[in-house]
Amino acid sequence: MTDSNNQSQRTGAENKKPPIGMIAISIILAAALIFLVVMYFDQKNKMVEMEQVLTQEKDSLANELRKLAAGYDTLKTDNDTLNANLQREKKRIIDLLAINASNVQLIKKYKSEISTMRDIMKSYIVQIDSLNTRNKILAAENIQIKDEMTKVQNTNIELNKVREELKSKVEIASVIQAKNIVAVALNKKRKETNRVNSLDKVRTCFVLRENPIASAGQKEVFMRVIRPDSLVVTTSSDNIFNYKGNTLVYSANRTVDYLNQDVEMCIFLDNTGDFIIGTYNVELYLENNLIGKTAFILSKR
Repeated sequence: MTDSNNQSQRTGAENKKPPIGMIAISIILAAALIFLVVMYFDQKNKMVEMEQVLTQEKDSLANELRKLAAGYDTLKTDNDTLNANLQREKKRIIDLLAINASNVQLIKKYKSEISTMRDIMKSYIVQIDSLNTRNKILAAENIQIKDEMTKVQNTNIELNKVREELKSKVEIASVIQAKNIVAVALNKKRKETNRVNSLDKVRTCFVLRENPIASAGQKEVFMRVIRPDSLVVTTSSDNIFNYKGNTLVYSANRTVDYLNQDVEMCIFLDNTGDFIIGTYNVELYLENNLIGKTAFILSKR
């Protein structure tokens, strides 16, 4: 009985012990779980680090894009086509900045675009520098041309002044002057007199001077006999001529053939009944020029 009870107790004790296989599986599962947890946190840390790196990379690229955009703002040129290209490239930069790059592929695209844009910008800088250099050369040439034109204009002005002076001198030199002018009153016997009552004619004699540069040919000389009260003695109200844009009354006139040599001539004025006592001025005109003056006196005697 006692042996039988002891055997039953041993059998019950053996049945209470856990199986070894279950313990081994539990240990393996626990180790696997621990490994997975460790791997999970490791991967999570790596992903966090990767995300931080991507964020930093994206921010860096965005800053570089902003610098590129600012660089395009500084590029100035008068070339319309080049300006349109610059604006187009700047818009590409702005469009890229609007993209939310959150993965490696987009970051790579970012980098590729920025590299291309940087090369394009360098190309534009070279073009603009070339244009600016050319513009500076052209500006310098324009300044030089303007200076030369100014010099030419000044020279032309001086030449015109000299030409006008020479023309004026030639015109003055070409004027045929009168010399040896003598005006006297004559009576009916052609004797000189100074008495108003004896006056029959006024005779003015003179010499047209020799002038080799004057034009030869028929010359009309106008004589004005001016009374002491400034009235002009004339034989007709139709006796008028033009002098420097003004219409003047003349007393008498005469035409002579001038051959660039001294020519003696006289002009006569009949007594019109308009003569008074006093001093008379006599003026001679030829080709719009006053060529000589003289005077004579009439009295009661």
